[in-house]
Amino acid sequence: MSETDVILPPEPDYQPVATSDWMRWAVLVLSAVCVGSAWLAWTTQKKVDTLEQELVRRQQDSQSQATEARLLAKQAQEISREAAARTTLLETRLAEVTLQRSQVEDLIKSMSLSRDENLVVDVEAALRVAVQQSALTGSAEPLITAMKSAEDRLSRARQPRLDSVRRSLAKDLDRIKSTRVADLSSLTIRLDEAIRLVDELPLISQQVDESGRALARPTAPEPKGKAAQRAKLAASSVEAPAPDTPLGDQLLQWGQSTARTAWQEAQALVRITRIRQPEAILITPEQSFFLRENLKLRLLNARLALLSRQSASAVADVNVAQAALTKYFDTQSRKTQLLQSLLTDVATQSPQTLVPRPDDTLATLAAIVGGR
Repeated sequence: MSETDVILPPEPDYQPVATSDWMRWAVLVLSAVCVGSAWLAWTTQKKVDTLEQELVRRQQDSQSQATEARLLAKQAQEISREAAARTTLLETRLAEVTLQRSQVEDLIKSMSLSRDENLVVDVEAALRVAVQQSALTGSAEPLITAMKSAEDRLSRARQPRLDSVRRSLAKDLDRIKSTRVADLSSLTIRLDEAIRLVDELPLISQQVDESGRALARPTAPEPKGKAAQRAKLAASSVEAPAPDTPLGDQLLQWGQSTARTAWQEAQALVRITRIRQPEAILITPEQSFFLRENLKLRLLNARLALLSRQSASAVADVNVAQAALTKYFDTQSRKTQLLQSLLTDVATQSPQTLVPRPDDTLATLAAIVGGR
């Protein structure tokens, strides 16, 4: 035995354990699992590579499609711009054509309707001038003549669109003919007569006697028959009683006759009158002068208002004058009653001095002119 040999102890005697088979199977299973895992990993890697290739291919396709889409979008934008420019040009040309068409239509319409419009304008101008002449003269004849002339012209025109004007004209003509227009000159003459009568009217304050007792109106002279009967009654009252009459009865008769005589004399001396307007009695002569002048001015204002066709103002002035007559002047006087009748006639006929206007005809003509 050499020096390098190692002396080993003798191996103990033992039996093989049963776990060796289990380890063998574990190794086999582990090997199978490793093989399966390797195959699964290889398969997965292959699928990933396939997916990557598909993704790259699709990405390349999408890029190409995006490029084509950008090109198409650019072409579409260019086409849309061209279309917008063409549309703008077409709209401009269409507007020009529409304007030219409207101008041609207006020209044709004006040429076709110029005669009717000229007729309508002439009729309207003639009616307005006639209305002014009637207002200045106070007579309806200029307006009636103008309306008859317009009716003749419309009947000769024979245009259906002017039938409404003819109907309105006939209606206004009948209304003006049936309206009673007062004579303005006669009304002014009545006012002049009323102004002249103002100085001759008796005032209530003039019916006052010297003792200051107001009399409603002067009393009429007593008839001769009544005066004789009154004297006879007074003489019989002072006659001596009969001799066979008792003294008491004689005194009673004498007292009654004396009282009757005293009462009759008192009635002859004192008169009681009811005065409803005391201010009319208190007017002095100077105030009566201004009262008459104010009444004249009021009537002159009514005359001017009547001449200027202001019937409402004229009627108001006449009513004020009538109130002054009733308040300050003797209404029992014939001149006062005559003046009141004149003023009543003027107040009644003043609203009739205005000639009616052909408003329906003018409105129809304005509607036709505005609707052309």
